[in-house]
Amino acid sequence: MTGKESTVERPVNGSEPKMAWYALYTRPRHEKTVRDQLTEKRIETYLPLRRVLRLWSDRKKWVEEPLFRSYLFVHTHEEARLMALRTPGAIRVVSFQGRPAKVRDEEIENIRWILKEIPDVETGDPVRLGDRVEVIRGPLSGLQGRLIQVHGSHRLVVLIESIRQALHINVGREDIRVIH
Repeated sequence: MTGKESTVERPVNGSEPKMAWYALYTRPRHEKTVRDQLTEKRIETYLPLRRVLRLWSDRKKWVEEPLFRSYLFVHTHEEARLMALRTPGAIRVVSFQGRPAKVRDEEIENIRWILKEIPDVETGDPVRLGDRVEVIRGPLSGLQGRLIQVHGSHRLVVLIESIRQALHINVGREDIRVIH
C-alpha cells in the first residue's frame, strides 16, 4: 500500500462514537511530523505519498512527498479529532460552511488505489468547462483560451474567444493551468 499510515486497534463496544475520515490541514512541510505525532497518540492516519525524482546540482534522488501538500487524513471520532488539532503542526480540520468535511471511505480507497497503480501521479487544480486556461508546456506554451470540451484525458477543445474559433488540441492536463 502506498502512503504511510498508522493502524490502531480499538476496543469494540456498542457505545463508541462513529468513526469518520477528516482532512487535517498542517503547517507547510509538517505532514510527516504531524502523522508521526498522531500515531504516538494512537490516532489512525493516512498520509498519501508519491515518489518524485528530485534533482540537486550534484545528484538525483527519488523521494516520497505528500500527494496533497499540507494535508493528511485522520480516521477518528469527534473527541479524538479535537485531540488531533492540539498536535504541534496541525492547523485545522478542513471545513465547509463551518462544519468539518468528512471524507468518504471510498475516496480514501480510491486515493490508495490510484497511488498503487500510478505512484508518480500529479495533482492540480480541478479544470471545469468554461474555465480560462493557458498551455504552460510544449509547442503551444502561452496559448490561452476557454475550455469548452474535454475528450478523454489528453484531448481538450479550447475556444480562442477573440476570433470565435475552437481548436481541438491534444494536450495533457498537466500541461495546462487554470487562469484565475
